[in-house]
Amino acid sequence: MSGPRGGGPGGPGGAAMRPGEKPKDAKKTLRRLMGYLKPMRLRLLTIALLALLGTLFNVISPKLLGDATTSLYESFTTGSGVDFDFLNRLLLLLAGLYLASAVFTFLQQYVMAGVAQTTIASLRKEVNEKLSRLPLRYFDKHAHGDLLSRAVNDIDNINNSLQQALMQIITSIITVVGIIIMMLWISPWLTLVTLLTLPLSALIIRFIASRSQKQFIRQQAEIGGVNGHIEEMYSGHQVVKAYGYEKQAIGSFDQMNDRLFQANWRAQFFSGLMMPLMMFVSNIGYVVVTIVGAILVLGNGISLGGVQAFIQYTQQLNQPLIQAAGISNMIQTALASAERVFTLLDEEEEQRETPAKLQPGAIDGRVTFRDVSFGYEAGQPIIRGLNLAAEEGQTIAIVGPTGAGKTTMINLLMRFYEIDGGSLHIGQTDYRQMSREQVRSEYAMVIQDTWLFNGTIRDNIAYGKEGSTEQEVIAAARAAYADDFIRKLPDGYDTVLGEDATNISQGQRQLLTIARAIISDPRILILDEATSSVDTRTEMNIQRAMKAIMHGRTSFVIAHRLSTIKDADLILVMNQGEIIEQGTHHELLEQHGFYAELYNSQFLEPEPELA
Repeated sequence: MSGPRGGGPGGPGGAAMRPGEKPKDAKKTLRRLMGYLKPMRLRLLTIALLALLGTLFNVISPKLLGDATTSLYESFTTGSGVDFDFLNRLLLLLAGLYLASAVFTFLQQYVMAGVAQTTIASLRKEVNEKLSRLPLRYFDKHAHGDLLSRAVNDIDNINNSLQQALMQIITSIITVVGIIIMMLWISPWLTLVTLLTLPLSALIIRFIASRSQKQFIRQQAEIGGVNGHIEEMYSGHQVVKAYGYEKQAIGSFDQMNDRLFQANWRAQFFSGLMMPLMMFVSNIGYVVVTIVGAILVLGNGISLGGVQAFIQYTQQLNQPLIQAAGISNMIQTALASAERVFTLLDEEEEQRETPAKLQPGAIDGRVTFRDVSFGYEAGQPIIRGLNLAAEEGQTIAIVGPTGAGKTTMINLLMRFYEIDGGSLHIGQTDYRQMSREQVRSEYAMVIQDTWLFNGTIRDNIAYGKEGSTEQEVIAAARAAYADDFIRKLPDGYDTVLGEDATNISQGQRQLLTIARAIISDPRILILDEATSSVDTRTEMNIQRAMKAIMHGRTSFVIAHRLSTIKDADLILVMNQGEIIEQGTHHELLEQHGFYAELYNSQFLEPEPELA
C-alpha cells in the first residue's frame, strides 16, 4: 500500500523504542525467561547431575594433591623415604578423575546446547506468530529495523546467554557447595575465614549489576534505532542520492551512533569494574588464608598438604564468582533483550475471530458503506459519514488529491483497520459477522508498491492461489501479458527473483503482481495505481488484461491518471475524507466541479503567453 497506510501516523520509518520509555523490571524478566525452561525440567536435572559428577571429580583432586604433598613432606621430615606406590596410585586416580570430569563436562555442554536451542526455537516461533497477529496499526507506528532487531538480534543475545551463562551458573552453584563441604572437612576455622569475604563479593556484584542493567537496556534500544535508520536509508538509497540527502543521513546516523557509543561505553565500564574488584577481594582472601594456615601448621592444627589443598579451594571458590562477574555483561544484555522481546509479545493483538457460517448467497460482489467514519488516531477522523453502494460487477474509480482518504478507504475494504462507526457490508453480510480471513479471501489486490518474495517466478504467481497448477500459472501470466518476457528469461518460469526482485524491471514486477491477482480469481478487485510503473505499451497491455479480468467482478480502482478510468461505471471524487462528487466521467465533466478541474489540469495545455 502506498504511503504510511493511508496517511496513518508513524509510517514505516516511525520512531524506535526510546531509552527509558518504560520502567524495566529485571527480576520479573528473569522469572518470565525461566518460565520457558519449565518444559526442559528433565534435561536441566540431567545437566545438574552431569555438573555434579564433573564438579565432584574436580573438587576431590585438590584434597588428593594435598595428601601427596603431606606424604612428601613427612617422608623428608621423618627420613622414611618417599612412598612411590602411594604417589603412583594418587597419580593414576587423579588422571582418571580429570578424564571423567572432561567427559561429563562435554556431555553437560551437549545437553545444554539442546536445551538452549529448543527454548530459543520456541521463543522465536512465538515471536513470529505474534507478529502475524499484530494489527497493521502496530507496524505503522514502529520502525521496521527495530522490529527486526527484536526478532533477530535480541533473540540471539538470549540464546548466547542461555547456552553459556545458564550452564556456568549451574556449574558454579554445585562447585561452591562442593568446595565448602571439602573446606569444612579440612578445617572449619579456615573455612570461616574464607567465607568472610563472600558477603563483600555479593555486595560488589549487586552494586555494579544494578547500575549496568540500565545501560544495557539503553544499549539494546539504541541498537534498534540504528538498525531502523540503516534499514530505511539503504532501502531507499536511490531517493537519498537523488535528493542529495547523504550528509543529513550521515549526520543522523552519527548522532545515533554516538548515543549507542555512550550507552555501550557506560555498560562496559560498569560491567568491567566487576572483574578487577572481584579479583581484589579474592586476593585478600588468598593472603588471609595463607597467613592463618601457616599459623595453624605451626600449631599442628592442620597438615601442610591441608593448607595447600585449602589454598587451591580458595582459588576455586572465587573462580565461580569471578566467572559470574565476567559473564554479567552477557546476562545483563540478555535480560535487556528479553525485556524488549517480552514487550513485543505483550502488545495488544487483533481480536481472534471464528470464521462465520455463512448462508449460500449471503456474499456476492456488492459492497456497501453505511455512514462509515474512521480515524487513525482517536478524535482525529479522516473519513466521516461515508455512504456508498457498489453493485456487483461495477467498476468504481476513486480519485482525489493526496490525503483525501482514497488509500484509507482501501484499508477499510480489506479490513486492515476496523471502522469507528457505521457499517460495512459485502453482499448481505456485515463485515463484523465475518473473520478477517473470510473478508480478505473475497479480494485480490494489485498495488503501486510491488512485493515479490525471494523465489521463482512460478512460485510468485502461484502465491495467489494455493495448490495452483502449472497450466493455471501460465494462463495467468498470459492474461497479464507477462508470459512473453518470462519465456525470454534464461530460466523462464524457474527464474529465481533476488532481493526485491531487482533482476527484472519495475514494469515486469508489476506484471507479475497482476498475474498473481488473476490466478486468485477473486470476487472483488482492488487496483491501486496498478499501471503507474510501466511504459505506455505495457500499460496498454495491462489495461486490456484488466478489462478482461474485471468483467463480472466488482472493482475498486485508485487512479491519479484520469485517462485510465474514463470507462468506470462510477467515479467517486474524494476530498478530506468525504465523497464530494460521484457519477460517470461525462456526468462529472458536465458538473464543472472538482473532478472537471482535476481532469482539465491534466489534459488541457495552458495557452502560450502573448509577447
